[in-house]
Amino acid sequence: MVEEPVIKTVDLNCYFGSLQVLKNLNIEIQPNEIIGIIGPANSGKTTFLRALNRLNYLHRTYTQTGEILLDGCDISRIGDNLLRKKIGIIFALPQVLPISIFDNVAYGPKVHGMTDKKAVSRSVEEALKKAYLWEEVKDRLRESAVRLSGGQQQRLCIARTLAVEPELILYDEPCSGLDPISTAKVEDAMQELKASYTQILVTNNTSQASRVSERCAFFLMGELVEIGPTKTLFTNPKDKRTDDYITGKFG
Repeated sequence: MVEEPVIKTVDLNCYFGSLQVLKNLNIEIQPNEIIGIIGPANSGKTTFLRALNRLNYLHRTYTQTGEILLDGCDISRIGDNLLRKKIGIIFALPQVLPISIFDNVAYGPKVHGMTDKKAVSRSVEEALKKAYLWEEVKDRLRESAVRLSGGQQQRLCIARTLAVEPELILYDEPCSGLDPISTAKVEDAMQELKASYTQILVTNNTSQASRVSERCAFFLMGELVEIGPTKTLFTNPKDKRTDDYITGKFG
């Protein structure tokens, strides 16, 4: 039996005013996979991510046509709060709240109705463990989150997303400002999360895409040029433009 894709887009077109940023995008994201999205700047990668939980509509000039299906349901039929609970996003710059480490992670469960203090504490601990951060912060949960290092703050953002039990996690250049050690810890967390979550990684770092993802998609000027198993796409791409990008001839 073939599983329903977690995400499916049908002829998705995205516009900011008269500028078309994504063109007739048709893509399927399968359960529990890590899919990498690569391509040069202004290729539509971030617009694609933000379309999945309707963040693009924060721009007053944004419009789109086509469909985005989450588990077979058109996301236009899902309320914003529920959609963003199901689809969490991690941005390039960590966006921690200026409150304690504990309260950063507890914020989501409380907003979504969790009131039992023991349940909230369990949720916080589980999320921090999944994000590979618990051992580093378990004795300082009441300290301000802004005192954490950049890499720790990014893993805290992952934990905050996990605490509301999403189905899909989006990463928009999550390691762009991190050192190699912090990057490795974020990548380790992603691999551990694969058993329970579907993940989409937008990255300009082709080496990271090759390390982390099982499938990879190459975007160029708003179009999906090709998609396939990461190893195949990096060693034997079907399209010369993909090969030119991967080998650094443009980017």
